[in-house]
Amino acid sequence: MPRTQVDWDSWKAVLFDLDGVVTPTAVVHMHAWDAMFNAFLTSRSAADGVAYPPYTEQDYFAYVDGKPRYDGVRSVLESRGITLPEGSPDDPPTAQTVCGLGNSKNDAFEEVLRAEGVVPYPGSVELILALHRRGIPMAVVSSSRNAPAVLAAADLSSYFALVVHGGVAEERGLPGKPAPDTFAYAARELGATNAEAVVLEDAVSGVAAGRAGAFGLVIGVDRGAGPEALTSAGADLVVDDLADVVPADPDGSAPAQEGTR
Repeated sequence: MPRTQVDWDSWKAVLFDLDGVVTPTAVVHMHAWDAMFNAFLTSRSAADGVAYPPYTEQDYFAYVDGKPRYDGVRSVLESRGITLPEGSPDDPPTAQTVCGLGNSKNDAFEEVLRAEGVVPYPGSVELILALHRRGIPMAVVSSSRNAPAVLAAADLSSYFALVVHGGVAEERGLPGKPAPDTFAYAARELGATNAEAVVLEDAVSGVAAGRAGAFGLVIGVDRGAGPEALTSAGADLVVDDLADVVPADPDGSAPAQEGTR
Protein backbone atom coordinates (compact mmCIF):
# COMPACT_ATOMS: atom_id res chain seq x y z
CA MET A 1 0.00 0.00 0.00
CA PRO A 2 1.40 3.46 -0.86
CA ARG A 3 2.25 5.88 1.90
CA THR A 4 -0.61 8.04 3.15
CA GLN A 5 0.12 11.63 4.05
CA VAL A 6 -0.66 12.55 7.65
CA ASP A 7 0.31 15.99 8.91
CA TRP A 8 1.84 14.70 12.13
CA ASP A 9 3.16 18.12 13.12
CA SER A 10 -0.42 19.35 13.59
CA TRP A 11 -1.01 16.91 16.48
CA LYS A 12 0.05 17.34 20.10
CA ALA A 13 -0.06 13.67 21.16
CA VAL A 14 -0.08 10.23 19.55
CA LEU A 15 -1.67 7.35 21.47
CA PHE A 16 -0.71 3.80 20.50
CA ASP A 17 -2.50 0.61 21.42
CA LEU A 18 0.15 -2.06 22.02
CA ASP A 19 -0.83 -5.59 20.99
CA GLY A 20 -1.49 -5.68 17.27
CA VAL A 21 -0.32 -2.11 16.74
CA VAL A 22 3.24 -2.01 18.09
CA THR A 23 3.93 -5.66 18.91
CA PRO A 24 2.49 -9.06 17.88
CA THR A 25 2.08 -9.96 21.55
CA ALA A 26 -0.84 -12.32 20.98
CA VAL A 27 1.68 -15.04 20.14
CA VAL A 28 3.31 -14.64 23.56
CA HIS A 29 -0.10 -14.81 25.27
CA MET A 30 -0.95 -17.98 23.31
CA HIS A 31 2.26 -19.68 24.41
CA ALA A 32 1.65 -18.65 28.02
CA TRP A 33 -1.88 -20.08 28.06
CA ASP A 34 -0.52 -23.30 26.53
CA ALA A 35 2.21 -23.64 29.16
CA MET A 36 -0.12 -22.92 32.09
CA PHE A 37 -3.07 -25.09 31.03
CA ASN A 38 -1.07 -28.10 29.91
CA ALA A 39 0.85 -28.14 33.20
CA PHE A 40 -2.46 -27.92 35.09
CA LEU A 41 -4.26 -30.54 32.98
CA THR A 42 -1.36 -33.00 33.28
CA SER A 43 -1.39 -32.62 37.06
CA ARG A 44 -5.18 -32.78 37.26
CA SER A 45 -5.34 -35.90 35.07
CA ALA A 46 -2.97 -37.68 37.45
CA ALA A 47 -4.93 -36.56 40.51
CA ASP A 48 -8.39 -37.40 39.13
CA GLY A 49 -7.44 -40.51 37.17
CA VAL A 50 -9.04 -38.92 34.11
CA ALA A 51 -7.24 -38.33 30.80
CA TYR A 52 -8.26 -34.73 30.20
CA PRO A 53 -7.56 -33.61 26.62
CA PRO A 54 -4.47 -31.40 26.36
CA TYR A 55 -4.90 -27.70 25.72
CA THR A 56 -4.45 -26.76 22.05
CA GLU A 57 -4.27 -23.64 19.92
CA GLN A 58 -7.91 -24.23 18.98
CA ASP A 59 -8.84 -23.89 22.65
CA TYR A 60 -7.29 -20.43 22.61
CA PHE A 61 -9.55 -19.24 19.81
CA ALA A 62 -12.62 -21.08 21.08
CA TYR A 63 -12.44 -20.19 24.79
CA VAL A 64 -9.80 -17.57 25.53
CA ASP A 65 -9.22 -15.04 22.76
CA GLY A 66 -10.69 -11.61 23.50
CA LYS A 67 -11.87 -12.48 27.01
CA PRO A 68 -10.66 -11.15 30.35
CA ARG A 69 -8.13 -13.54 31.85
CA TYR A 70 -10.36 -15.17 34.49
CA ASP A 71 -13.24 -15.58 32.02
CA GLY A 72 -10.88 -17.46 29.73
CA VAL A 73 -9.85 -19.76 32.58
CA ARG A 74 -13.49 -20.54 33.39
CA SER A 75 -14.31 -21.30 29.75
CA VAL A 76 -11.46 -23.76 29.30
CA LEU A 77 -12.23 -25.51 32.60
CA GLU A 78 -15.89 -25.83 31.61
CA SER A 79 -14.85 -27.37 28.29
CA ARG A 80 -13.07 -30.12 30.26
CA GLY A 81 -15.83 -30.56 32.84
CA ILE A 82 -13.60 -29.26 35.62
CA THR A 83 -14.97 -27.05 38.40
CA LEU A 84 -12.72 -24.99 40.67
CA PRO A 85 -13.48 -22.40 43.36
CA GLU A 86 -13.45 -18.84 42.06
CA GLY A 87 -10.89 -17.61 44.58
CA SER A 88 -9.82 -13.95 44.52
CA PRO A 89 -7.45 -11.84 42.40
CA ASP A 90 -4.98 -11.94 45.31
CA ASP A 91 -4.62 -15.74 45.09
CA PRO A 92 -1.06 -16.97 44.57
CA PRO A 93 -0.31 -18.68 41.25
CA THR A 94 -0.17 -22.03 43.07
CA ALA A 95 -3.80 -21.77 44.25
CA GLN A 96 -6.16 -24.30 42.67
CA THR A 97 -8.77 -21.64 41.92
CA VAL A 98 -9.92 -19.81 38.82
CA CYS A 99 -8.02 -16.72 39.91
CA GLY A 100 -4.98 -18.75 40.91
CA LEU A 101 -4.77 -20.29 37.43
CA GLY A 102 -5.26 -16.88 35.85
CA ASN A 103 -2.42 -15.49 37.93
CA SER A 104 -0.29 -18.50 37.00
CA LYS A 105 -0.92 -17.68 33.35
CA ASN A 106 0.42 -14.18 33.99
CA ASP A 107 3.60 -15.67 35.45
CA ALA A 108 3.86 -17.97 32.42
CA PHE A 109 3.46 -14.93 30.14
CA GLU A 110 6.39 -13.22 31.84
CA GLU A 111 8.51 -16.38 31.53
CA VAL A 112 7.71 -16.78 27.82
CA LEU A 113 8.41 -13.09 27.26
CA ARG A 114 11.81 -13.40 28.95
CA ALA A 115 12.66 -16.58 27.06
CA GLU A 116 11.36 -15.70 23.61
CA GLY A 117 11.20 -11.92 23.66
CA VAL A 118 8.97 -10.03 21.27
CA VAL A 119 9.87 -8.41 17.96
CA PRO A 120 7.85 -5.26 17.22
CA TYR A 121 6.32 -4.63 13.82
CA PRO A 122 9.03 -2.93 11.71
CA GLY A 123 6.59 -0.38 10.27
CA SER A 124 5.45 0.58 13.76
CA VAL A 125 9.04 1.06 14.88
CA GLU A 126 9.63 3.21 11.81
CA LEU A 127 6.72 5.48 12.75
CA ILE A 128 7.71 5.66 16.44
CA LEU A 129 11.25 6.72 15.49
CA ALA A 130 9.98 9.32 13.03
CA LEU A 131 7.59 10.86 15.60
CA HIS A 132 10.35 10.79 18.21
CA ARG A 133 12.64 12.75 15.90
CA ARG A 134 9.87 15.32 15.46
CA GLY A 135 9.45 15.67 19.22
CA ILE A 136 5.80 14.57 19.25
CA PRO A 137 4.77 13.12 22.66
CA MET A 138 3.65 9.49 22.54
CA ALA A 139 1.86 7.15 24.95
CA VAL A 140 0.88 3.50 24.96
CA VAL A 141 -2.71 2.80 26.03
CA SER A 142 -3.27 -0.92 26.62
CA SER A 143 -5.67 -3.02 28.66
CA SER A 144 -2.81 -5.40 29.46
CA ARG A 145 -1.00 -5.03 32.77
CA ASN A 146 2.01 -6.54 31.00
CA ALA A 147 2.41 -3.56 28.68
CA PRO A 148 5.53 -2.14 30.43
CA ALA A 149 7.27 -5.53 30.30
CA VAL A 150 6.36 -5.99 26.63
CA LEU A 151 7.70 -2.54 25.74
CA ALA A 152 10.92 -3.28 27.60
CA ALA A 153 11.31 -6.62 25.79
CA ALA A 154 10.76 -4.82 22.47
CA ASP A 155 13.36 -2.18 23.47
CA LEU A 156 10.87 0.65 22.97
CA SER A 157 10.21 1.93 26.50
CA SER A 158 12.30 5.06 26.14
CA TYR A 159 10.17 6.42 23.31
CA PHE A 160 6.96 6.67 25.33
CA ALA A 161 6.38 9.37 27.92
CA LEU A 162 3.48 7.43 29.42
CA VAL A 163 2.11 3.88 29.56
CA VAL A 164 -1.54 3.56 30.57
CA HIS A 165 -2.02 -0.16 31.22
CA GLY A 166 -4.75 -2.18 32.90
CA GLY A 167 -3.34 -1.60 36.36
CA VAL A 168 -3.30 2.17 35.88
CA ALA A 169 -6.89 2.06 34.66
CA GLU A 170 -7.98 0.09 37.72
CA GLU A 171 -6.15 2.40 40.13
CA ARG A 172 -7.81 5.45 38.62
CA GLY A 173 -11.24 3.90 38.12
CA LEU A 174 -11.08 4.26 34.33
CA PRO A 175 -13.38 1.97 32.33
CA GLY A 176 -11.66 0.07 29.55
CA LYS A 177 -12.20 0.14 25.82
CA PRO A 178 -14.60 0.67 24.05
CA ALA A 179 -15.01 3.49 26.58
CA PRO A 180 -12.65 6.35 25.67
CA ASP A 181 -11.48 7.08 29.22
CA THR A 182 -8.01 5.52 29.10
CA PHE A 183 -7.17 7.33 25.86
CA ALA A 184 -8.56 10.58 27.27
CA TYR A 185 -6.47 10.20 30.41
CA ALA A 186 -3.32 9.65 28.32
CA ALA A 187 -4.03 12.69 26.18
CA ARG A 188 -4.49 14.90 29.26
CA GLU A 189 -1.27 13.61 30.80
CA LEU A 190 0.57 14.53 27.61
CA GLY A 191 -0.92 18.04 27.67
CA ALA A 192 -3.38 17.56 24.82
CA THR A 193 -7.13 17.59 24.43
CA ASN A 194 -8.86 14.68 22.74
CA ALA A 195 -9.29 16.78 19.62
CA GLU A 196 -5.52 17.38 19.51
CA ALA A 197 -4.58 13.69 19.78
CA VAL A 198 -4.28 10.75 17.37
CA VAL A 199 -5.39 7.22 18.30
CA LEU A 200 -3.77 4.19 16.64
CA GLU A 201 -5.73 0.93 17.06
CA ASP A 202 -6.14 -2.49 15.46
CA ALA A 203 -9.19 -3.64 17.46
CA VAL A 204 -12.76 -2.68 16.71
CA SER A 205 -13.30 -1.87 20.40
CA GLY A 206 -10.25 0.39 20.44
CA VAL A 207 -11.29 2.24 17.31
CA ALA A 208 -14.75 2.65 18.84
CA ALA A 209 -13.11 4.15 21.93
CA GLY A 210 -11.27 6.67 19.78
CA ARG A 211 -14.47 7.66 18.03
CA ALA A 212 -16.48 7.82 21.28
CA GLY A 213 -13.89 10.22 22.69
CA ALA A 214 -14.03 12.48 19.62
CA PHE A 215 -10.28 12.23 19.08
CA GLY A 216 -8.89 14.33 16.29
CA LEU A 217 -7.74 11.41 14.15
CA VAL A 218 -8.40 7.68 14.59
CA ILE A 219 -6.21 5.38 12.49
CA GLY A 220 -7.18 1.73 12.23
CA VAL A 221 -4.40 -0.79 11.61
CA ASP A 222 -5.84 -3.80 9.84
CA ARG A 223 -4.24 -6.89 11.37
CA GLY A 224 -7.25 -9.03 10.56
CA ALA A 225 -10.35 -7.16 11.72
CA GLY A 226 -10.92 -5.91 8.18
CA PRO A 227 -11.08 -2.37 6.83
CA GLU A 228 -14.90 -2.32 6.72
CA ALA A 229 -15.21 -3.26 10.40
CA LEU A 230 -12.63 -0.68 11.46
CA THR A 231 -14.22 2.02 9.32
CA SER A 232 -17.67 1.17 10.66
CA ALA A 233 -16.33 1.44 14.21
CA GLY A 234 -15.14 4.97 13.50
CA ALA A 235 -11.68 4.89 11.93
CA ASP A 236 -10.91 7.98 9.85
CA LEU A 237 -8.18 6.09 8.02
CA VAL A 238 -7.35 2.38 7.76
CA VAL A 239 -3.89 1.12 6.83
CA ASP A 240 -2.36 -2.35 6.51
CA ASP A 241 0.76 -1.30 8.36
CA LEU A 242 1.99 1.83 10.12
CA ALA A 243 4.81 2.09 7.59
CA ASP A 244 2.07 3.50 5.34
CA VAL A 245 1.83 6.68 7.44
CA VAL A 246 5.49 7.30 8.25
CA PRO A 247 6.36 10.93 7.46
CA ALA A 248 9.48 12.18 5.81
CA ASP A 249 12.02 13.57 8.24
CA PRO A 250 11.60 17.27 9.15
CA ASP A 251 14.23 18.23 6.57
CA GLY A 252 12.16 16.54 3.86
CA SER A 253 14.39 13.50 3.49
CA ALA A 254 13.13 9.92 3.48
CA PRO A 255 12.72 8.30 6.89
CA ALA A 256 16.01 7.10 8.33
CA GLN A 257 16.47 3.38 8.88
CA GLU A 258 17.71 3.01 12.43
CA GLY A 259 17.34 0.39 15.08
CA THR A 260 15.63 0.69 18.41
CA ARG A 261 17.76 1.62 21.34
